[in-house]
Amino acid sequence: MNPAILDIAEVAKLSGLPASTIRFYEEKDLVRSIGRRGLRRLFEPNVLLRLQLIVLGQQSGFSLEEIGAMFTEGGTEINREQLLVKADELDRNIKQLTAMRDGLRHAAVCEAPSHLECPRFQKVMKITNKKYLRDRQKQKI
Repeated sequence: MNPAILDIAEVAKLSGLPASTIRFYEEKDLVRSIGRRGLRRLFEPNVLLRLQLIVLGQQSGFSLEEIGAMFTEGGTEINREQLLVKADELDRNIKQLTAMRDGLRHAAVCEAPSHLECPRFQKVMKITNKKYLRDRQKQKI
């Protein structure tokens, strides 16, 4: 057996992902085992890089389907325009989250008799509500 080949326990340990997640990614055709040693799946070492890319994609907001589309028989083809669109989306989210954070911090020290009387807290609630409704509308489409 090739010593560079990793079994699923080694992949789990090196990647930090549970074996169940690796098996799930295999079911979704995001990673491929190259065989078995007993009951354990075997993987080539490059699976670790692929798993890192999957985690990065998920953390960046890409769906597993979008991530899967980046993997081709020849390797990885990442659509640069898609990356720019996602980066712009992250910028919008960061801006909204920053405004909400700042509003909550203000409300924590605001001298208004009630948080509901604080104009800045009211603005945070309005922004949050608009985002929530917009996100729900997107989910229905």
